[in-house]
Amino acid sequence: MNDRLNTLLDQIHLLEKELLQESRKKEEAFCYKVHEKKVQFTAAAKAKHRQLRVSFHRYLLHSRFLVILTTPAIWMCLIPIVFTDVIGSLYQAICFPIYGIPKVRRRDYLAFDRHHLSYLNLAEKLSCEYCAYVNGILGYFTEIAARTEQHWCPIKHAGCVKCAHSRYKKFVDFGDAGQYRRHVEEIRRDYKDLAGGKAGAKAN
Repeated sequence: MNDRLNTLLDQIHLLEKELLQESRKKEEAFCYKVHEKKVQFTAAAKAKHRQLRVSFHRYLLHSRFLVILTTPAIWMCLIPIVFTDVIGSLYQAICFPIYGIPKVRRRDYLAFDRHHLSYLNLAEKLSCEYCAYVNGILGYFTEIAARTEQHWCPIKHAGCVKCAHSRYKKFVDFGDAGQYRRHVEEIRRDYKDLAGGKAGAKAN
């Protein structure tokens, strides 16, 4: 299983870590600090941000009519996302301890910090936090599905690059029947790479 695909997946994970490190360097450049997911800007930065804020009235006035008209369609998506959030959380709470799969920590996928940006008006802040919730829940659910797939069908696809998720590296190559039969039970229990990767770990 230590083939070129696994090497590329390792490189992707390293790049993700580098991306996180680079984003943290922006704290000094843009005068803010993050402590326990709380963002604090300097007073000077806040004052500058307020000067650049576009009022809600001006924001609506300069928005295209079709953009305003389609806004309800965007917010309608909140219904299936909340349903996904609830169902995914219930599913892993009930099934993961039985399967021996560590639970996904929901809080790791949700970041509500854009309301701290004083240069955003109320509409922009709501839109930003809405997007954060939707994408966070989709990432959370994807990880639940990835761990489920590792347990039930840890086999790579014949040729699907977009199908690679966080657990994909553990999977057996497509068509390698011998490796699958020899290692499937081992793969189902292999979560050592996760922080505190003990089966049935509680999610918050």
